[in-house]
Amino acid sequence: KARTLSRYLGRGYDVQASMGHVRDLPKSAMGVDIENDFEPKYLIPRDKSARVKELRKLVSNARELILATDPDREGEAIAWHLVEATNPKGIPLKRVVFHEVTPDAVRAAMENPREIDTRLVDAQQARRILDRLVGYSISPLLWKKVKSGLSAGRVQSAALRIVVEREREIQEFESTEYW
Repeated sequence: KARTLSRYLGRGYDVQASMGHVRDLPKSAMGVDIENDFEPKYLIPRDKSARVKELRKLVSNARELILATDPDREGEAIAWHLVEATNPKGIPLKRVVFHEVTPDAVRAAMENPREIDTRLVDAQQARRILDRLVGYSISPLLWKKVKSGLSAGRVQSAALRIVVEREREIQEFESTEYW
């Protein structure tokens, strides 16, 4: 996409790809401060540190930062994390959204920039924090009882509860003969 966008935008733009999320909750800890309003503790994963360092350098020399991540809540969160990770102080910041990579769509997006939609960022963070809170406490049980390395999130946990409740109903069932 970056190469295609560079062609569409022409000279004067240095299009760079973040290669997805540049910050995440730590793998080895909860990463959510429950006592402090469920504040997430983000870090830059080792496999992204070189990319973030390169992006910081590019941003520090830029006149303007235009973020064009996917138009969903994940893309919005990636854009927000890029801002947090690169710290573009004093540089004008724009968020553009297009649903197809065509010259017309890119041109229309560039003519109609907006700010990062914090509601979408908050929605993604809430989902991620909920996954962590539920999964971090249930996954060790899953490793013991089923298989090591599995993870449980908010959806799997609800499904697991339904299965367990149904299994208990089956075990408690007492058949009675009737004619």
